Amino acid sequence: MRLFDIVAEKERGSLSDCEIGTVTDDTRKVEKGDIFVAITGRNFDGHSACAAMLEKGAAAVVVERDMGLSQQIIVKNSREYYSVLASRYYGKPTKGLKMIAVTGTNGKTTTASIIQHILNETGHLCGYIGTACYDVCGKVYEAHLTTPYQMDLYRYFREMADNGAEYCVMEASSQALSQYRFSGEHFVCGIFTNLTQDHLDWHGTMENYYKAKRSLFKFCDNAVINIGDKWGKRLYDELSSAKSGINLISLSSGGIADFFSVNIKLRAGGVSYWLSSAADEKSYPVSFAMPGRFNVENSLCAAAACRAAGLGIKEIVTALGKAKGVCGRSEVLYDGRFTVICDYAHTEDGLLKILSTLKEFVKNRLICVFGAAGERDAGKRSAMGKCVAEYADLAVVTSDNPRFEDPQTIIDMVLEGFEGAQCQVVSCIDRLEAIKYAVENAEEGDIIALCGKGHENYQVIGDDYLPFSEHEIIKELTKEL
Repeated sequence: MRLFDIVAEKERGSLSDCEIGTVTDDTRKVEKGDIFVAITGRNFDGHSACAAMLEKGAAAVVVERDMGLSQQIIVKNSREYYSVLASRYYGKPTKGLKMIAVTGTNGKTTTASIIQHILNETGHLCGYIGTACYDVCGKVYEAHLTTPYQMDLYRYFREMADNGAEYCVMEASSQALSQYRFSGEHFVCGIFTNLTQDHLDWHGTMENYYKAKRSLFKFCDNAVINIGDKWGKRLYDELSSAKSGINLISLSSGGIADFFSVNIKLRAGGVSYWLSSAADEKSYPVSFAMPGRFNVENSLCAAAACRAAGLGIKEIVTALGKAKGVCGRSEVLYDGRFTVICDYAHTEDGLLKILSTLKEFVKNRLICVFGAAGERDAGKRSAMGKCVAEYADLAVVTSDNPRFEDPQTIIDMVLEGFEGAQCQVVSCIDRLEAIKYAVENAEEGDIIALCGKGHENYQVIGDDYLPFSEHEIIKELTKEL
């Protein structure tokens, strides 16, 4: 591939054409023939390394200001242009894909996974990019980021397209949106699930966090919005008053909307309800194999998105009834003398949803094993503890991807939320020992909720991703029971 294959004529300036390698913003990875994208980050400005990258053999550097260099491409926003280059490098792979994006604090993975299931079940091959994995319709890759960086993301899109995918459903994280990782993409439908405190270490304020999520809807034909969430109601009202031209679709599990639920019946193994569609002027019975009112909302989001994509409501409802659930989301790992449920809940709102649901069904005690992630929004830690203290009878506070932070410091911050609570609480830095403690002390009719890891099969300590599968741990700990 040559430089002028992916750099448009109006962008070339005084560039000279040449063979190129790849595109990267990482100075450590630049090799001869690569294009280096200068990103201004929090701790490092890539512009300071541009001259050195050219000396290293880079074919060109992307900059936001004139650096006086021979092989420079000057753009307004280098992050945004990075996405453009990645798309061109892989032959604009999304051109033949119908794109659907899900954003929000909680429910992204479940909603996106249900959408993929419905589309595949109804004969529309659909890939998936998100927290659980990267499914390119023929191969599944392990995910370490909800939304991958530009070159990885477009490589997955390329594989999807080559494998015959008709649709791609992806989770759009707030960080990815603020970093323009898929800038310029067009979506058949965008979905907003909800917004609660998370990632304020990155965004600073809830307002900035909301605006990052809102930016998705600049690129959507249809917007499915949960107006039962206060931020969702705000988004719906703003898009309505702005006359954005987007087809707005509201949903609610507790009130009238374009899609809403009635006669909700909750049970340990799932939910059932009647799905009412204002456009179809009918109601349809839904039985869905994931427990909790929040999963009513997730399934409504998925149904509304698939309807916006052109599917019939009857085939959507039928496909919903065949869904088996999502790995690490309200997932039963053991059901015997006591029950063990694994869930990705790692925010106050996520914990509230899963624990309040389980509290309705537990026959004896609710035991919660959880921790707070290191180097991630320390302000939510005591609130997480307070939430668990309200619902759990026994809390085991432990580690959850501490990274470079001191695990005991994180635990101490979580424990602040238990002050004055009636809940019994113990702490254990080693997550394996914490799980063993919960299992060994479980009584008849207890439910153990393992919160935070979900689908993850690793523990992040420092820079290392150490193998850690709660699925395998529970299988081993309960094999004699």
